[in-house]
Amino acid sequence: MSGPFRFKQFEINQDRCAMKIGTDGVLLGSWTDISNAESILDIGAGTGVVALMLAQRSSAEVVDAIEIDPEAYEQCVDNFEISPWGDRLYCYHAGLDEFIEEIEDLYDLIVCNPPFYTESVTSGDLQRDQARQNDFLPFEELLVGVSVLVSEHGIFSTIIPFKEKDDFIRMAASHQLFPSRCMHVKGNPAAEVKRVLLEFTKKEKTCEVLDLIIEIERHVYTMDYINLTKDFYLKM
Repeated sequence: MSGPFRFKQFEINQDRCAMKIGTDGVLLGSWTDISNAESILDIGAGTGVVALMLAQRSSAEVVDAIEIDPEAYEQCVDNFEISPWGDRLYCYHAGLDEFIEEIEDLYDLIVCNPPFYTESVTSGDLQRDQARQNDFLPFEELLVGVSVLVSEHGIFSTIIPFKEKDDFIRMAASHQLFPSRCMHVKGNPAAEVKRVLLEFTKKEKTCEVLDLIIEIERHVYTMDYINLTKDFYLKM
């Protein structure tokens, strides 16, 4: 059994979660705008890493999360309880559709690091497939849920494959969600853009577009990436 993943102010146990901590979640937790977030919801929390990062960065009194997988849910709860912000963090064992039916409150900030392998390839491990594949939380269902749960002046922040960007933005617009910030992410200067961080609001505005390169070469990180993640990674 591997030990916990340690950040500067908290640690994550992930032995019961299908999807381990990766760059996508850390980017989302670091990049998301928390300036007006009094209440936060993390959809599909997994280990709880994004919610924990936002709890560290913000003074939000409510940091909720939902997770449908029972093993991941239990691990997320445990990670919340051992963190310095356990009194502000709460995880619901629910799918997005049932959560919407039960919750009447709206959130200032909603985040999601969604499953995005749209090809229905099965690994033989249902838990891992559920965490990875878009079939289990289609983008359409996600955007419907966000449009219901986000407050009038709230924001929605996510990270998806770059190839899905245009379709996702069109889909979001049909639910009155419009891009306000965008960051294209490349692994190194020679690589193609593989990921895009997107922020949406209910008000149409000019979208700010930025670029991020993670590494100059293997294990040599750019200053932009260091500055973005330095509050979390031990070696930054």
